[in-house]
Amino acid sequence: MSDHETQRRPALLPRALLPRVRQALETFPVVAIVGARQTGKSTLVRDLLQQDERLYVTLDDLDTAELAEREPDSLLRRASHMTIDEVQRAPDLLLAVKRAVDRERRPGRFILTGSANLLLMQRVSESLAGRALYLTLWPMTRREQLARARAGHWSVFFETRPPEWPEVLKEIPGPAADWEALARRGGYPVPACHIAEQRARRDWFRGYIDTYLERDVRQLASIEYLVDYRRLMRAVALRTGNLMNQAELARDVALAPSTAQRYLNLMETSYQLVRLESYSVSRTKRLTKSPKAYWSDTGFALEVAGESEPRGAHFENLVFADLLAWRDYSEERADILYWRTAKGAEVDFVIERGSDILPVEVKSSSRVGLGDVKNLRVFLDEYSRRAKGGLLLYTGDDVFWLADRILAVPWWRVV
Repeated sequence: MSDHETQRRPALLPRALLPRVRQALETFPVVAIVGARQTGKSTLVRDLLQQDERLYVTLDDLDTAELAEREPDSLLRRASHMTIDEVQRAPDLLLAVKRAVDRERRPGRFILTGSANLLLMQRVSESLAGRALYLTLWPMTRREQLARARAGHWSVFFETRPPEWPEVLKEIPGPAADWEALARRGGYPVPACHIAEQRARRDWFRGYIDTYLERDVRQLASIEYLVDYRRLMRAVALRTGNLMNQAELARDVALAPSTAQRYLNLMETSYQLVRLESYSVSRTKRLTKSPKAYWSDTGFALEVAGESEPRGAHFENLVFADLLAWRDYSEERADILYWRTAKGAEVDFVIERGSDILPVEVKSSSRVGLGDVKNLRVFLDEYSRRAKGGLLLYTGDDVFWLADRILAVPWWRVV
């Protein structure tokens, strides 16, 4: 998709998470929508306000934030149904929400949004267990940017038999896309949909990173030297798609290991860094247990690293970001993992849904051969009972069986 096409998109694009939010409001007293700043949480909840009669307040407003801290019960008595934006600014407000729900429990009373993972924040002592459903809004998927309100077509591989995969995939509408342009745009709505020039996008990302450091990070924790935090963030961004060796990272940026660990946890709590854990079930092979480092947004990762040209790791990150959205927007839960043996055999992603697993390899090449699927073949031999087939995503145009049970697919037919 060209940059000129991004200018013609509608101002408000439907989000794939919206049906899950509506469904949750029919059951849970509290629905918490969390995710990085600027993913579109406020827009999503305001869209809900068009049909639902509920009071909207934001803790970005200083007076409201002060009332939430000093008189939280008074704030909650303002309306029977409320939406409270940026609730991480007043963590103790969750205790008042719990009291209100316990006094009068009915579905849909509160919608909360937060730019941090409330369950990981040290200052949050109340999780609202049994009262709240937590939903994550990730940066926009490619298909959301195309106004299709969905993540990728990953369910196809679990709901149909492998012999049917080629024909089903060929029926999925395109269009084909330039993955490098998508990686530069990322998925934050403003740079992805409303800024046409790459130079202007980079300016937006620079401002976003500055705000993230000066405002969001300091709200989450007391950090004396933000330059150290930024240096570690850059070091991790330059290792996108690689194993996370915390000791090595700490040494490279001259930080104490405990400080590096705390900073990495903050990156994760604020929905920037995403750790991909390893698939650990194996009968015969020693597997690597360290997580791999990815980012929720490739445009952010490129700017943090100071890179202007996307690499193969950013192509992997694009696919991973779509998998995260598919996982969290679907009713049926799935796990996203990677597989790596001590001898170096590796599969980029392993999707586990129910009793089935799907190994996925990602190649930023328009031509692929048997050498590109040797690790997929090892994996399929190891897990032949659970894995019906394997998938190789690449940048070419044809759907074809490359090896026994391994289908080569243009990435844009799935993502």
